[in-house]
Amino acid sequence: QVQLVESGGGLVQAGGSLRLSCAASGSFFSNYAMGWFRQAPGKEREFVAAISRSGDNTYYAESMKGRFTISRDNAKNRVYLQMNSLKPEDTAVYYCAAERGGYYYTGLDHKYDYWGQGTQVTVSS
Repeated sequence: QVQLVESGGGLVQAGGSLRLSCAASGSFFSNYAMGWFRQAPGKEREFVAAISRSGDNTYYAESMKGRFTISRDNAKNRVYLQMNSLKPEDTAVYYCAAERGGYYYTGLDHKYDYWGQGTQVTVSS
């Protein structure tokens, strides 16, 4: 079992930055690949970024490349999402998720095993 708690969301103006953090507790954090997803009102949940267990490999949704950076600190049991050049369309609830089956790079949410409760990000124009 892994428990995940996101933080760092908030209200920011377009062009601004936010850094989301996800704290993990429970089973060995380094055994899990991690991902970030988001869900905007009235839309399906979508993949944002993923990172391998070691942190050596990262994957991004096309629209996030160059603006978002995922990273992890296995010593602190945390995964981060640095978001720059934010746009109003980035407004959503952002979720972190843990994956142990080796399919994290697919970006498929049903491959992920554990989920946090989410943190709201609102980007004003």
